[in-house]
Amino acid sequence: MPAYHSFRTMTVDPTDRVAVAARYAEGFVFTRRGNTVMQQARSVRVPLRNFVLSSENRRVMKRTAEVALRVVPLVSFSYQWQIGKMAKDFYARFGARAFSANKVKELFTSARSPMNTVLAYGDGNAHDVGYCLAYALPSFLHYAYPFYEHARDPSLGMAMMTKAVFWAQDAGKEYIYLGSVRDEQSLYKFQFNGIEWFDGQQWRQGKPSGLFVSG
Repeated sequence: MPAYHSFRTMTVDPTDRVAVAARYAEGFVFTRRGNTVMQQARSVRVPLRNFVLSSENRRVMKRTAEVALRVVPLVSFSYQWQIGKMAKDFYARFGARAFSANKVKELFTSARSPMNTVLAYGDGNAHDVGYCLAYALPSFLHYAYPFYEHARDPSLGMAMMTKAVFWAQDAGKEYIYLGSVRDEQSLYKFQFNGIEWFDGQQWRQGKPSGLFVSG
C-alpha cells in the first residue's frame, strides 16, 4: 500500500480532542503507527457546510441505492477473522505486504489503534460487502482505511466514499478527510465539489499536479 508523503511527524495525546482536531486542520492525520503519532501529509478534505453532490456523485448514489451505510463505534464493533481476510485480499493489489490480516485485526481491536469508528456497508441482504476504518470527532470524519469484497464491482469503492461524505454532512460535521493525494491515481478523490488538499503550508483547491513522489 503506498505510504503517505509526510512533511512532518509529531506525537499527540489521543485523549485531547481539541489538540487532535487542531492537528487535522494543519494537515496532520492519524496513520497505522499508533494512536499517539500523527503525520502531516498532502491531506485531502471536503468542506461540508455548503457541499452539494455533483451529477456524478448523484449517479453513484443512485446506482448503489441498495448499499446501506451503518456507522458503529469501534468499541462496540464485533470483529471477525473474515474481515481481516477481506482487507488483506483487497490491499494485496498494492503489494504482498501492503496490509496483513494481523495489522487489520490490530487496527480493529487494539487499544493502540488510532481509529475509533467503523463504517460498515451492507448489500440489503444482511451481508456486509465493505468496511472503512475511520476516526471521528464531532467536527469531522477521517475516512481512513476502506476495503471491500475482492470480487465486487470496483465502483463500490467510490460509492462507499460518496456515502460517507453524504453521511458526514448529514451528521453536521464540518469536514470529511479522505486520506492523502499521493500520485495520479489519487485524483479520483477530486470528484467532490469544493475539495481541498494540503500543500505543506496551507489548504488549496483544484487538482494538484507535478508534486508527486513515491514512497
